[in-house]
Amino acid sequence: MRRRNFIAGLASVTTAWPLAAHAQQPDKMRRVGVLAYFPEAQAILAAFKRRLVDLGWTEGRNLSIDYRFIDDIAGGRNKSDVQRDDFTEQIRAAAEDLVATAPEVIFASSNVSVAPLQKATSTIPIVFTQVSDPVGSGFVASLARPGGNITGFQGYEPAIGGKWLEVLREIAPNLKRAAVVHIPNVAANVAFLQAARAAGVSSGVAVTAVGIRSAAEIEPLVTAFAREPDGGMIVTPNPLTNTAENRALFFALAARLSLPAIYAYPLTAASSGLISYSYDIVAQWQGAATYLDRVLRGAKPADLPVQAPTKYLMIINLKTAKTLGLKVPPALLAQADEVIE
Repeated sequence: MRRRNFIAGLASVTTAWPLAAHAQQPDKMRRVGVLAYFPEAQAILAAFKRRLVDLGWTEGRNLSIDYRFIDDIAGGRNKSDVQRDDFTEQIRAAAEDLVATAPEVIFASSNVSVAPLQKATSTIPIVFTQVSDPVGSGFVASLARPGGNITGFQGYEPAIGGKWLEVLREIAPNLKRAAVVHIPNVAANVAFLQAARAAGVSSGVAVTAVGIRSAAEIEPLVTAFAREPDGGMIVTPNPLTNTAENRALFFALAARLSLPAIYAYPLTAASSGLISYSYDIVAQWQGAATYLDRVLRGAKPADLPVQAPTKYLMIINLKTAKTLGLKVPPALLAQADEVIE
């Protein structure tokens, strides 16, 4: 079952820029740089491009887009372009290389792409999406008044860490221990961990930090945590945890180790994850396309408020729950936006 959800904040952004303003398009080719992840989800990239077309920007006609996909970097497919082993260093190099091409505006997806871009330029406008806690991460001064050259669409606020633990406890009531898989050098990931720890104190769940810096660390660290009973896992958002290969690894580990797990990215019918609690990623990318349009037409990022999700989506996989011996409470099923059966 599925319910359609609409993001009010995005609607307000879209309606604030009348379509009539796009009737006439300049012939000049405008240049946009992209440092993003999740390109394997073609629906996301296609929706982003469709929104740009709706706003009058067609790639190859009046818009040139230089793509740098973090999935390729994280998966090692760009070794010929970036000769570094460290994931963070690879992204930093890609960010600096993109800034060196001097695009008119840069679209960035995730905290790990915005951080090196911020260091590389204070003048090129940057529009972000899927960025958690942009204020705490030091990207903007405030959501209402970003200041500087950066703005965009916030993903998660720090308190979501506590919500993920709450939802995990609802679907796995015997939970006594929870591993928070996170990237230690990403401020937002650390904030999620702290929020989960605070929630764990009040709910009687011992929260363990499982910090990873490379894909090679995922299996041994998660396996070590699972040696004791009554455990569960929270997988926080980051390109390193969210490549197709690493998502599949988390699903496989959760099944093999009998770990109930909650994910910060939407599950699909083809995945075997237990439950996800996330926002609408497609809507975020479409909103970012709207902000790119406004910047290309002269708006300053400092004057464009950071938009936050107004609706979160819960997806539950009943097949996986059955495999783990979990009976999903009816109240939780009633809250689900989608149930995989």
